[in-house]
Amino acid sequence: MEALPATFGSRRNEDIALDMMKFIASTTQYGRGTTTPGFTGITSPKPEDYAAQLIELYGRCLNAVQGKR
Repeated sequence: MEALPATFGSRRNEDIALDMMKFIASTTQYGRGTTTPGFTGITSPKPEDYAAQLIELYGRCLNAVQGKR
């Protein structure tokens, strides 16, 4: 029986960080702002601001996966 390559089943840090970012963003509504039904005083962030916050979150997740601070 042949041995499986060492990379079989392993994932890159970038892929793990991306999955972590998706999980955090979807479960916490990260960066979407807080809007309450009937309360119009708070607006949603611009798409550019939301994208910037997601990129920042991805960087933080990647640093956590790589063991950096």
